[in-house]
Amino acid sequence: MTKKFTIDHDRPTCIGCAACEAISPEFWVMSEDGKSDVKGSKIIKEGDEIKQELLDIEEKDYQTNKDAADACPVNCIHILDEHKKRII
Repeated sequence: MTKKFTIDHDRPTCIGCAACEAISPEFWVMSEDGKSDVKGSKIIKEGDEIKQELLDIEEKDYQTNKDAADACPVNCIHILDEHKKRII
């Protein structure tokens, strides 16, 4: 059985450096407001503001997203394991 992980993007903390998109463009894109977005993610809003983005990924996609999280200068990209425990 393949491990499952979840990308948890704390979007308000994002400073728009675009490191995540440069490292993993198949998962990350820069939005018109200058912050990054996780492609295909579940969006959690508070009022009109996006507070969090969540996307389940498979083990094969773990490393590219870990690299994106490691490159983030403000640590707003987290990866959770299948038990929702934060790895990064």
